[in-house]
Amino acid sequence: MKVAVVGATGMVGKEMLKQLEERDFPVTDLLPIASEKSAGKIINFKNSFIPVIGIESSLNIRADIALFSAGSDISLKWAPKFSKNGTIVIDNSSAWRMNPNIKLIIPEINSNILTKNDTIIANPNCSTIQMLMVLAPLHNQFGISRLIISTYQSITGTGIKAVNQLENENKNIKGEMAYHYPILKNAIPHCDDFLENGYTKEEMKLVNETHKILSDSKINISATAVRIPVVGGHSESVNVELKKPSNLEEIYKILNSSPGVIVEDNPSENSYPMPIYSEGKNDVFVGRIRKDISKNNAYNMWIVADNLRKGAATNAIQIAEYIKASF
Repeated sequence: MKVAVVGATGMVGKEMLKQLEERDFPVTDLLPIASEKSAGKIINFKNSFIPVIGIESSLNIRADIALFSAGSDISLKWAPKFSKNGTIVIDNSSAWRMNPNIKLIIPEINSNILTKNDTIIANPNCSTIQMLMVLAPLHNQFGISRLIISTYQSITGTGIKAVNQLENENKNIKGEMAYHYPILKNAIPHCDDFLENGYTKEEMKLVNETHKILSDSKINISATAVRIPVVGGHSESVNVELKKPSNLEEIYKILNSSPGVIVEDNPSENSYPMPIYSEGKNDVFVGRIRKDISKNNAYNMWIVADNLRKGAATNAIQIAEYIKASF
């Protein structure tokens, strides 16, 4: 099986390569693809040293699967070309997520809607993935009427430029800025660009992608996304109002039996999810589950995951695994 990784030298691309190796995906030929300035760099994959190639030269090699993580512009231009050549594209950018003809997939939730005719498949936003891993099982059982979300997002979601900014600020070194303000000892309520409605693109991704994945546009959703000086993963405070009567015992039972979800919730022993412990793990962690004392049939919870793994690379590889097994 020929597998291309477009954006192989980026943070998510490197994680994709690591996941292909860790999960023992059956790669017979790896095509690490990056910008022309990165062409010629050497990738170590399964103890083989493979040169990075440019995207144009890779097109005619006709990969079976191409994992894209090189930004929306690259995906919009090149994904259709790869698809036309017989390659199944799994795209990690926002380019195709809200396209009505493209499936938006979290394998544990809606992989069953994929068919062999889906040659471009969209990977959801990292914040959406970890949230819906927890909420989708509850929605299936009780229905969700409203969500209030606050995210506390790792700088790795911005990329290596943000990681360098934090490292420079820790060392009191002036350098290139990924953000308008210092990130060290700070919290910036600004993830992605602002829109006319006062929300950011990141906040609206949580709204629009949730509606699409759960096939329910009637869920009322409001989100605030904040960038914090953390590397290990994204955290989310979620208030969920359910439609049908429920209780905490049922909530715990459902979440404890949900694949890919780990309930870590014992406040008496200071046990709750934190990004420092989610880093490098593929699961989604949920804790601080409690009834909302201000509203009936509503619950608060705290959801944490490594945004480079389940929020990006792992989810993409899981889609590839499903495609291989099914088609």
